[in-house]
Amino acid sequence: MNEQMVKEQLYQRYIEPTKRQRENYIGIEIEIPIVNLKKEAVDFAVVHGVTAKFMERFGFHPAGLDDEGNIYSAVESVTGDILSYDCSYNNLELSLGKEKDLNTIYERFTGYYTFLWEKFGEYGHTLTGFGVNPYRRYNHNVPIPSERYRMLLHHLRSYKNYKLPMYFHQYPEYGTFSSASQVQLDVFYDELLETLETFGKVEPVKALLFSNSVLLGENEELLCCRDMFWENSTHGINPHNIGMFDCRLESMEDLEAYIASASIYCVERDGKYIHFAPIPIKEYLRTPVVTGEWYDSGVYQKTQVQPRMDDIRFLRTFKFEDLTFRGTVEFRSVCCQPIKDCMTVAAFHVGLKENLHSLTNLLHEDHVLYHQGYTATELRKMFVKSELPGFVDADALYDLVRSVVDIASEGLKKRGFGEEGMLKPLYDRIEERENPAQRMLRLRREGMDLRDIILEYGKL
Repeated sequence: MNEQMVKEQLYQRYIEPTKRQRENYIGIEIEIPIVNLKKEAVDFAVVHGVTAKFMERFGFHPAGLDDEGNIYSAVESVTGDILSYDCSYNNLELSLGKEKDLNTIYERFTGYYTFLWEKFGEYGHTLTGFGVNPYRRYNHNVPIPSERYRMLLHHLRSYKNYKLPMYFHQYPEYGTFSSASQVQLDVFYDELLETLETFGKVEPVKALLFSNSVLLGENEELLCCRDMFWENSTHGINPHNIGMFDCRLESMEDLEAYIASASIYCVERDGKYIHFAPIPIKEYLRTPVVTGEWYDSGVYQKTQVQPRMDDIRFLRTFKFEDLTFRGTVEFRSVCCQPIKDCMTVAAFHVGLKENLHSLTNLLHEDHVLYHQGYTATELRKMFVKSELPGFVDADALYDLVRSVVDIASEGLKKRGFGEEGMLKPLYDRIEERENPAQRMLRLRREGMDLRDIILEYGKL
């Protein structure tokens, strides 16, 4: 397979869909920690029982079964809404099928969440709005017994095999206790590069507003350990698979080259996932044979893989702004929020996308964050910590953050659905200069029991 063929296939998969005539739709995925209030491991039998009751109540049907016959994914055929468990049965996910307005999505979410919260409560469990499960130490942090999740954990555990000059953290099972709030928005060819670059520049602001994943009792200075989980794992061996686009994307050819430099680390053959050391997709497709491993009755066996062009579908990155094969950009850098604030993430991104050029101009003229000698990536790393860097004027910084949220509010008003009220919690955070992680730590310092904070962050 020559390089031109690879470029054409990547273009067809990722760039061509952005040229399709479509309407602007919104897709939302909210991952939510499950907590056993008795300070014991989440009871997976309870999880399976609640899943069955949920499916019966809302008319969902099975979409995924694990190796033991338990349902880990269920779908509602009319809306496309999905109830699933991400990586483990400790982490519930509600994916809301595409809609044009956030109010419709929120109405369905509240119905699902209220039912699930009540049913888990009958068994001494609850749902809460944290980016890291606050009772993770009590849980069985094991993957769902399935090909994909078993492969993923094996890939993350393989960090011990590398002698690279990079730091690997000691949490390869982080997917079993970390929860995100993700948004997918349709993106169009003419605005694709601007969307990726401008939203990349706003990432430090998002760190200030949305950080909500603290490793309690270990590194409480890091307010959003989500970034570290991905960057300092085997996903981050190739930095083009994680974080932001640090190089300037001046043309569509630059974006195509960037996509071609991202690494693939698994494929599927005959229903079995095969894992191998990450390799850039353009190199993978011109390699005759790749050595990998597959799971066979409790052990991993070595095997040989002959790359095929259609393996491109297994290329999966974890960028903060991730271009998908659907013609959408998935925004995936935000932690699960306190449940009552769950729509702030989508409202923020939808409003900014609607008002993209105003956001671009604001950040281009900014001298509070930018033109200080730091990249967006470096600023994000600073702003996920509890203390602001010394060069920042805090008053000017929060004025800038307010301006960003104002632009989002103006964008939502243009849409005419009355969604702008969903941003109120962000204005409150700006006024208090406190994101959910900082608030949680403050409440603990003031003597509030973690159990009560868990219940507070789980309120709708």
